[in-house]
Amino acid sequence: MAMNFSKIIIISSHLPILLTALYAAFSYKTLGHHLKVFSWFIFLSGVTQLMSLLFWFKSKNNMPILHFYTAAGFICLAWFYGTVLNNFINAKIIWSMAILFLLFTTINTLFIQNVFTFNSNALAVESIQIVILALFTFIFFLNNIVKESSKLDIKSLNWINSGLFIYYASVLLIVYFGATITQSFSKTLNRYTWMFHSFFSVVMYTCFFISLWKRSKTLTS
Repeated sequence: MAMNFSKIIIISSHLPILLTALYAAFSYKTLGHHLKVFSWFIFLSGVTQLMSLLFWFKSKNNMPILHFYTAAGFICLAWFYGTVLNNFINAKIIWSMAILFLLFTTINTLFIQNVFTFNSNALAVESIQIVILALFTFIFFLNNIVKESSKLDIKSLNWINSGLFIYYASVLLIVYFGATITQSFSKTLNRYTWMFHSFFSVVMYTCFFISLWKRSKTLTS
């Protein structure tokens, strides 16, 4: 019974991702530049999560999808943060982070954690970088000039940044303690750990949906 409940929770957690991707596609033409850039991360998430769910239903190993998503997802987020923090951090620094991470995750997949295993090393490094970029963005948005010049988008961008910070901070904790939980605790606790992860995924994509909805509401008001 508990296992069936955990499966329902994990499967249900994919719905906000797909719903947000559909809403982003529907409203794409009306979005500002920052949100259009971020929409590509949402589209990538929608496609990869759908593929991952299909693999899961067919009882096939979906870890290769996670390896790809970790690399491609960070590239999309680096692009997004590069546009948002353009006047605060040199874009070359962010793109250097992206290139170095791409190199690291490729080496990790080829020589350390192969494509059919959980790429915890890459996820941990990705999470640390996203948390750092999110914190810089929170500081950047406190600037009065930024508040005035980006007043149409700043509320939406704050929702996105908050969602990313909450999710990747939680992922960092799961990855950090994941090996201990997997090796030392029961399968039931492992399922609860992934339910915990699914919960924060739902929180993040709910933030994304609110962000796009608030931007659309601003345009029509």
